[in-house]
Amino acid sequence: MRILFVENKFASSRTILSALKKAGLASDLARSGQNAIELLRNYDYGLAIINLHLSDMDGFTFLSSLRSLKISTPVIILSAADAPDAKIRAFSLGADDFLVEPIDMAELVARVQAILRRSNGFAHPVIQVGALVLDLNSQSVTVADQPVHLTGKEFAILELLVLRKGIAQTKETFLNHLYGGRDEPDIKIIDVFICKLRKKLQYVGGNSLISTVWGKGYILHDPQTRKPAAQPHLAHVATVEHARAPEHLEARHLQLLENTR
Repeated sequence: MRILFVENKFASSRTILSALKKAGLASDLARSGQNAIELLRNYDYGLAIINLHLSDMDGFTFLSSLRSLKISTPVIILSAADAPDAKIRAFSLGADDFLVEPIDMAELVARVQAILRRSNGFAHPVIQVGALVLDLNSQSVTVADQPVHLTGKEFAILELLVLRKGIAQTKETFLNHLYGGRDEPDIKIIDVFICKLRKKLQYVGGNSLISTVWGKGYILHDPQTRKPAAQPHLAHVATVEHARAPEHLEARHLQLLENTR
């Protein structure tokens, strides 16, 4: 999932953005609290990380404004001071975590990954859908124990489909997930990514995992819960037709077969 980092200090932003990128977490940078709120209102971020002290507002005002707008994006607060009162106030306003600087980058990444999993209903970093196994921490994918080598964009698309399995995702959602509303290519690029992803999954036996929802986008099904489509009882229909009008049996049968293709 895409991360929004809110920080007006260049050195701090560069260090944290680098750590997130190294962990395979796509992220955007906002230089002010107001800019961050606008981005969160218009785009679907998995999590926001914000410094408690910004130039235009503090983290408490940011949290209060965010929750009053009914934006439920998880938030991690970063603070230079380890003040119990500040932690209590942040949590009471809707913060999901509170870290004191200096921050260990490995710990920050681990906390980000944990919150992303929990916010999507998963307590464990390894998620299985049929024969497909996706590890959110290591960014790895296997199908029937065979590794599937994906690009960063392909993994991000599969990650979104797995975390929201059974729910159709629009092409606009994928585009936002991949690019965060910045320097977005033509929306047709999503079809190209999906096509390549399907081929790689099918190569190792992951057939029919991703379906097209016409007019909406794409959806990932769990093979164990997906119901097979009902098939017409051709033999029974043919018997009825034969009893009524034998001379039309062959034509009617061919029509039924044509309709089921």
